[in-house]
Amino acid sequence: MQTWFECKVKYTKVLDSGKEQTVTENFLLDAVSFTDAETRMIRQMQQMVKGEFNVTDIKKSKIAEVFPYDNGEWWFKATINLVTIDEEAGKEKKLRTYYIVMADDIKEALARLDESLSYMVIPYVVSSLAVSTIVDVFPYEPSESIVPEGYKPVDS
Repeated sequence: MQTWFECKVKYTKVLDSGKEQTVTENFLLDAVSFTDAETRMIRQMQQMVKGEFNVTDIKKSKIAEVFPYDNGEWWFKATINLVTIDEEAGKEKKLRTYYIVMADDIKEALARLDESLSYMVIPYVVSSLAVSTIVDVFPYEPSESIVPEGYKPVDS
């Protein structure tokens, strides 16, 4: 199971106009711990930003799954409500789950969300869908695992 972390990073961004502006942006990344999240975020920012930056906040995200697409301008955050039956108690149990999906507009986001959730056998209701503050998503890549010099990985 993936653990997603939301990281806020403050840095100087060069705008389309050529002006520089200090911004704080939200990123989502898959990591195994807060330390791993910070290390991965620093590595990503070193590739993206010229100059200094500061990781100002890291928190575990409630995002259950990310639905990336090859094209899309925005990340939309969706809140999904599921109703399941608690067999032992014989009562309905409501679950709230969060997803993000990449799309150009809300209509496309809803269509892509429905497509991505088509595997679900439990009926669900999309209770909210809005543009997220997340600027970019970095899923875990096995190629990112760096083994320190002098060590070798344990065979699985």
